[in-house]
Amino acid sequence: MAIQYEITGGTAKAIAESVERGVAEGALAPGAALPPVRRLADQLGVSPGTVATAYKELRRRGIVVTRGRGGTVVAAAPAVGSRRPPKVPAGLRDLAGGHPDPALLPALVPPGRLSPGARSHRSAPRLARLEDEVRAWLGTDGVPTEQVTFAHGALDLVGRLLSVELRPGDSVAMEDPGYHHLLDLVAALGLRAVPVAVDDEGVRPDALREALHGGVRAVVCSPRAQNPYGGCFSVERRDALVDVLADGPEVLVVENDHASAVADAPLRTLTASGLTRWVHVRTVSKFLGTDLRWAAAACDPTTLARHDGRLLLTSGWVSHLLQETVHGLLTDVGTQGLVARARETYGVRRAALLRELAGRGIAAHGASGLNVWVPVRDESAVVNGLRSYGWWVAAGARFRLAAGPGVRISVAELEPADAARLASDFAAVLGESEATYGG
Repeated sequence: MAIQYEITGGTAKAIAESVERGVAEGALAPGAALPPVRRLADQLGVSPGTVATAYKELRRRGIVVTRGRGGTVVAAAPAVGSRRPPKVPAGLRDLAGGHPDPALLPALVPPGRLSPGARSHRSAPRLARLEDEVRAWLGTDGVPTEQVTFAHGALDLVGRLLSVELRPGDSVAMEDPGYHHLLDLVAALGLRAVPVAVDDEGVRPDALREALHGGVRAVVCSPRAQNPYGGCFSVERRDALVDVLADGPEVLVVENDHASAVADAPLRTLTASGLTRWVHVRTVSKFLGTDLRWAAAACDPTTLARHDGRLLLTSGWVSHLLQETVHGLLTDVGTQGLVARARETYGVRRAALLRELAGRGIAAHGASGLNVWVPVRDESAVVNGLRSYGWWVAAGARFRLAAGPGVRISVAELEPADAARLASDFAAVLGESEATYGG
């Protein structure tokens, strides 16, 4: 694809900055081809080595990729861009955000006991009572809890670990379709995302085996409430994945249990199966509040040392005020009851939409969690068609690497009574799409 954006600069740094600016502004879209090195050097009046150095830096940072004879192109998920969703048009019912129902979240009240004065918590970064609560919480689900740590959310922890464990150019096995912010994070670190297909039971063993044979250094997966597909590990699937991972004992396995308490499915964790390098991470944003940027993790001793060592060099610790708030909510009986109601409610809402879609011959996936994935032929046609009926759903492009097209529907605020209308409108849109584009 030819580019219209004019790259400028007389040094490697300036040329790289010009390309980065074009990507950030959207003038250079994913897949846009950059000029060959010698041609751009002639245009700018610099040496080919200067342009080659600029392109090398852009590759290192994940902004562009080189495809052999296909030349250098803007990466599918460039590090300076993102797969952030478009703004929800006014007047539409938002089913694209993936956020929990505010009515099912507890009130966030700061703790009355505040940390006194300005002092460092580097010597004791974790509140002992919250650490004990985390061990009980994770241990009940079979996760080994000899080593636990905290972070500012799952993305914070995963980003820190990948930056310590891997180097730019290394590859990471990523669920496909998968969580768009994780896909962006991997690209931003200069790493290569290797797509691993998923189904209703989560990561497919054959796809994971292929990724391991291709030399991935890490695997990021979700044991339940997989986003956006909704898959959850069965016992058989977990055991099959453990067998596959036995061929890569040095590979870091990151298990992201982001929905945990409201996933509406049991946890079949990989971490209790004797893996050498592993981490299980949980956040609370889906059931305690999206503004609680806190995560708990259990991991092997090496991973703990590397994560906490890097944490001490950066933020040092997770705010004790935040830890106090999380501890208060996790141990509050009323909040526990609200979380249980949320888990049940989300399951009912998800099942209602799946049932209504199936009744109209529309295949969809959502074995657990807060989302339903609907494969479609033309994402834009479906998104725009549902928009005309008053619905706003997420196009699947930002979740996909090599997977087929689809749309994600968040069911957290979709009452069962509304599911029938949405499914009826969905069927009408598919009919209109077939009439337009051919059946």
